[in-house]
Amino acid sequence: MTSVQLYDTTLRDGAQKEGISFSVVDKLNIARKLDELGVHFIEGGWPGSNPKDVEFFQRAKELKLAKSVMVAFGSTRQAGIRAEADANLKALAGVGVGTVTIVGKSSELQVTKVLETSLEENLAMIRDSVGYLKGEGLTVFFDAEHFFDGFKANAGYALRCLEVAAEVGADCLVLCDTNGGSLPAEVVAAIEAIKAKVAAPLGIHTHNDGELAVANTLAAVGVGVSQVQGTINGYGERCGNANLCSIIPDLKLKMGIDCVTDDELAKLVEVGHYVTEVANLVPDISQPYVGSSAFSHKGGLHASALAKWSESYQHIDPERVGNQPRVVVSELSGRSNVIYKAKELGMALPSKGEELKELVGRIKWLESRGFQYENAEASFELLLRRARPDYQPLFELVDFMVVVEKKRRSPTREELEEMLSEATVKVRVGGEIMHTAAEGNGPVNALDHALRKALLGCYPKLASVRLVDYKVRILEESVGTESQVRVIIESSDGVNQWRTVGSSTNIIEASWLALADSLEYWLLRQKRDTD
Repeated sequence: MTSVQLYDTTLRDGAQKEGISFSVVDKLNIARKLDELGVHFIEGGWPGSNPKDVEFFQRAKELKLAKSVMVAFGSTRQAGIRAEADANLKALAGVGVGTVTIVGKSSELQVTKVLETSLEENLAMIRDSVGYLKGEGLTVFFDAEHFFDGFKANAGYALRCLEVAAEVGADCLVLCDTNGGSLPAEVVAAIEAIKAKVAAPLGIHTHNDGELAVANTLAAVGVGVSQVQGTINGYGERCGNANLCSIIPDLKLKMGIDCVTDDELAKLVEVGHYVTEVANLVPDISQPYVGSSAFSHKGGLHASALAKWSESYQHIDPERVGNQPRVVVSELSGRSNVIYKAKELGMALPSKGEELKELVGRIKWLESRGFQYENAEASFELLLRRARPDYQPLFELVDFMVVVEKKRRSPTREELEEMLSEATVKVRVGGEIMHTAAEGNGPVNALDHALRKALLGCYPKLASVRLVDYKVRILEESVGTESQVRVIIESSDGVNQWRTVGSSTNIIEASWLALADSLEYWLLRQKRDTD
């Protein structure tokens, strides 16, 4: 069986994605998670380029890594100076790791137009740099930058760069599709040509500018490449790097290459989400394997088949990568979706009959009115429970009123004008009417305050619930201010999070419906937990 080593460069190449700025602590924590995933090599950064990476490698010595090897990154010496005098190479040799990666040009045009030096000097730079680091007792990986573009333009020179690195002991020659424009067939042809000339182990480092980084990586493995470089979630400059969250399960589950253990593979979703959180980015729900929608099922026929045979619309068992199947409910849903979701919630529904027919019809009608439940499962659960004849609401709206007033602090200062919102709410709790009023910085904020004020006397623990996200979507832009509005509210009690939905031609009413659902859902769950 082919052996493949996983090389992660999230902490360096991945950090070049727009919007990412890892702190030293972030990088240390991510390194621990990568070790749990079973990654063989973790590229920690470029110690010769910035103080943050110098500090990282100093503190990384305290990491107790079980499987991963920490790697420092740098480049070949500058043109015209000796390797032992190059500050970057000296920093690599002295950073305290046993494995380093250096990048060097392998494209004739890159050498002449970017480095602005001769082709022979570039070969000497590769030879001297790899030789110097090997002389320091280090394991050295050589990243042949722009290799595939260089191979297309001048195959002989690109191959000669690899030969020179191999001659002085490079432990792996990593072929870089730096601009991300190669096709799988081109990658395979180049690797076959290399294998006829060079005996050293090969690696692959691809970028995703042509949406082919994963495909090019797998094609390279198929023809004998033994080291795979990439990043978690495919983070990286421009369109990103090869996505290890796809490559790892593809290698193990599709190609039969045990690059990680079964237990390590089951941590894939956890690690992918962890890196997203640390990077402070919005998760890609449609990302293969690890996205929350990777195993979601919306069509009624799909849900029906899934209930009978789990492999009917899933290419793997999602639990193998730490994910799980999801059935979502929408206007495309049939009875099977509703039955499946009810079963998930511990509610038994008949597989046929008027009760189910009416429930499905009501869901479809509500969806036609702007409600959308696939991203508001708390509201969907309430919809199911409210349809039961024995359901008793924990509170009921009697009425509400919102007043918005514009005040001017000074008659001469227009910029000091401010808005004031006040909400009056009547709700019935048991047999008692609660009548309260509250102010807020906007009408929804005022409604939130007034409703909580009305309920806290009966439900004091409700104070732990807070609104963490509020989204508004206009559903019919062509009719302007008369359009239907959908509001999605995400709430949290500090431990759990849930989403609710409201829809109306009146944004205040839509917000009220989502807000009331949010609080009722939490109260209902608390009641079930204490009963």
